[in-house]
Amino acid sequence: MKTPHILIVDDEPNIVMSLEFLMRKNGFQVGIARNGTEALAAIDQTAYDLILLDIMMPDVDGLQVCRQLRQRPDRAGTKVIFLSAKSREADVQKGYEVGADLYIPKPFSTRQLMEKVRELLGVAT
Repeated sequence: MKTPHILIVDDEPNIVMSLEFLMRKNGFQVGIARNGTEALAAIDQTAYDLILLDIMMPDVDGLQVCRQLRQRPDRAGTKVIFLSAKSREADVQKGYEVGADLYIPKPFSTRQLMEKVRELLGVAT
């Protein structure tokens, strides 16, 4: 089985760094985008298995990225986990409406995040 490929999309460098370290340590291939525009370009080039996506970003927000991803039949298998500081019920609802597989409010437990990533990818621990 091929190594799952994960795209990390966040405009906060510390979060990107810690998520990248965590995902690589757990054996995943990792791509990084620091904003929505970079994320859409990365999605064009690579069929990621899963995207860890922030919502609040300066240019194209995570909701728009997810919406555009969901309109592409060639990326139908890509899982999306929103990691966002927006944790009101309406925000979470909006995340699921645009096609998120999971919505995890920040701050989050890295252990819990890894469990969810493995679950969504069907990867044994």
